[in-house]
Amino acid sequence: MAEKILPEAAYLIDKHHVPHATALTRGPWEPTHQHAGPPIAMVCRAIETAAAAHGLTHLGRLTANLLRPVQIGLVHIEVMPDYVGKSAGHFSARMVVHGKEVLRVTALMLREVDLPVPPDARGHPLPAPPLAVADAIAVDMPFKQAEHAGYADLVENRSRDGRTFDGPCTVWFRMRYPLVAGEPTSPYQRVMVAADSSNGVSASLDFQRYTFVNSDLTVNLIRRPVGEWVCLDARTALGGNGCGMAESTLYDEAGLLGRATQSLVVRAR
Repeated sequence: MAEKILPEAAYLIDKHHVPHATALTRGPWEPTHQHAGPPIAMVCRAIETAAAAHGLTHLGRLTANLLRPVQIGLVHIEVMPDYVGKSAGHFSARMVVHGKEVLRVTALMLREVDLPVPPDARGHPLPAPPLAVADAIAVDMPFKQAEHAGYADLVENRSRDGRTFDGPCTVWFRMRYPLVAGEPTSPYQRVMVAADSSNGVSASLDFQRYTFVNSDLTVNLIRRPVGEWVCLDARTALGGNGCGMAESTLYDEAGLLGRATQSLVVRAR
């Protein structure tokens, strides 16, 4: 069997400064579709750049509406400031692939100041991760292919007992490759790449018999993530009406980061 050839990053930037998605973005549902995590991270990247010009450096919230499957190919991103104040800025963005709008995103960017949490603040210090990286076991996502590159190659995973896609679970994520070739991946971009996997790692249904695709992703963060690892303490809830929700409590190795939610469309194959 020929050795699988892996690109150097999830996206390559062409001579016109337009990102091109590589095979590392390929998701589990269709071979020509990206996993939603990397394109959402690319929009996050564009919003971070726009907000930094105003001195806004913390991503407090990002909501991505997935209008269509995101095809693998050139991705065009536009960012618009809706309102920028002294302490907060609201931004909108859209992604277009093959001439079709596939993502609409809104984000809240905040100005950071040095304000330590008092030692007597109620409810603090915040919780530590429910599972340490050092105590977790390496695991591959079940849709990882021996012949073809995909999202399961882009990320490294560790879990409590090597189990994912089998109900509520805690999973650590680390990116094996950069989001964009030749540049560091920001902590917020790392979170987006991981957070969109909540519905997969906590799947309650047989992947071979059902689909449970998310139509959106909302991430709320209380502080800037630290380190390479992002933890999802994830759970899927099904409504019995073809709808559902996946939610994750997010951690890094320093402790609680925030939360992520996804609305699900559930169907039998």
